[in-house]
Amino acid sequence: MSDFAEFARLSGFSSWDMETARGAQRLFHGRGQCYAGFEFFTVDYYEPVLWIVLYKEPGQEFWQDFCAALENRFKNHCTAAVVQRRYEKPASATILWGLVPEKMAAIEGDCRFKLELANNQNIGYFMDMEPTRRWLSKRASGARVLNLFSYTCAFSVAAEQAGAVSIVNIDTSKSALARGRENHNLNPSSQPAVVKFLSHDILKSWGRLKKLGPYDIVICDPPSRQVGSFDAVRDYKKLVRQFPALLPLGGDVLVCLNAPYLGQGFLEETMQTYCPSATFIARIAGREDFPELNLDAALKVLHYRL
Repeated sequence: MSDFAEFARLSGFSSWDMETARGAQRLFHGRGQCYAGFEFFTVDYYEPVLWIVLYKEPGQEFWQDFCAALENRFKNHCTAAVVQRRYEKPASATILWGLVPEKMAAIEGDCRFKLELANNQNIGYFMDMEPTRRWLSKRASGARVLNLFSYTCAFSVAAEQAGAVSIVNIDTSKSALARGRENHNLNPSSQPAVVKFLSHDILKSWGRLKKLGPYDIVICDPPSRQVGSFDAVRDYKKLVRQFPALLPLGGDVLVCLNAPYLGQGFLEETMQTYCPSATFIARIAGREDFPELNLDAALKVLHYRL
């Protein structure tokens, strides 16, 4: 059996349904370690484009067979297929076939998030956080929300659409916050919130954040390791010990971490040690199209209440 035939058997390639596909979805999640030998790539659908990310260089024969099969099956349903080679430094992106629309957006329910399918490593949207945005949408009506490490403000958009009254986004990246403003403009709200965008170092901004609070919901989604800025092992506790000063009793906090080398126990121990007044409520389940062999290595989102 060829490598591609084995991939098709494991992944259910022949059953990938693009005729009824809408919005944003993952078609193949190799990174979840559920498909032995094919852990090195993922395939996403952002209507109407296929987006493939390679984390290491594939074998030539497999890649030729995969690309030919992909084009044969999906060219009539997708306008283009784009591959990003994440193993290259910097990452590069090339079009396999077709034309990419000039303006692209991930569609998530009634929300739209601007995409840039180019050479940037991150395209401006994290699909795996959709269940967490759904959780937020059910609770944000009338709430004051703090979005730590807000990136392009997808949580902020979801909160405003759900009726939050005030939102504070903070991130060190001015360009990410500029994209966040664009995302808000893409999603006008019938009941606009007071939305602030702060381009500051979070670890040096607690005084200002406290003055803008208190908050009913805090979302804490830092990078696992960002050179010169944040390291979860060293710095997560610095975030956690600030929660009691940001939230009233009964306030909700989401602690998030996408580091395969740090399990759920790391977050639980950090919360227990540095924020003992918080009670663990639940872990938010991931998407069904992101199957994971080891949940400790997957994205972790834990809900606590003070």
